[in-house]
Amino acid sequence: MALARLLAPLSELDAVVGYVNDHDVVFRCGDADTVIAVAALHDRLTRPVGIWLTLDRDYSAQLAARDIATLSWLVALGPVVIEHAYADAEAHAQVVRALLTNDEVNITNDAATIRGAYNRPAPPALLEVWSTHGGELRLGENVLRTASNESLSFGERTDFASR
Repeated sequence: MALARLLAPLSELDAVVGYVNDHDVVFRCGDADTVIAVAALHDRLTRPVGIWLTLDRDYSAQLAARDIATLSWLVALGPVVIEHAYADAEAHAQVVRALLTNDEVNITNDAATIRGAYNRPAPPALLEVWSTHGGELRLGENVLRTASNESLSFGERTDFASR
């Protein structure tokens, strides 16, 4: 199993869409909102694209889940990676996963306490929601570690693979 992150600035969206249409990647916009950047590409994407979101005190798991659900109706989404600037990303990824269903959400963890909430409609397809931890990507028992970095003319690609 492997994932590749593509990090690029908003000014390089034309190059990003060309790259995404040829490669399986999880995209992170380095200087703008990733969800908005990917939404702007909705009519130019020919294959699924993953997104890498960095949460913080102002951008919670609940808001990210709403954005992911909305984006999933505009573009075919691949894997989602949740990073957190100050806290345990896995707890926040758990909240995102719970909120990406049509079910009533009742969850308590280090990221949130949610009772009787809904975030409808759920994405049209089940999404993999990974979390970051110490340079690793985690989804259940799957752990991916940084395998390589490559500088591109318009950004940077980082490959993560199981060992």
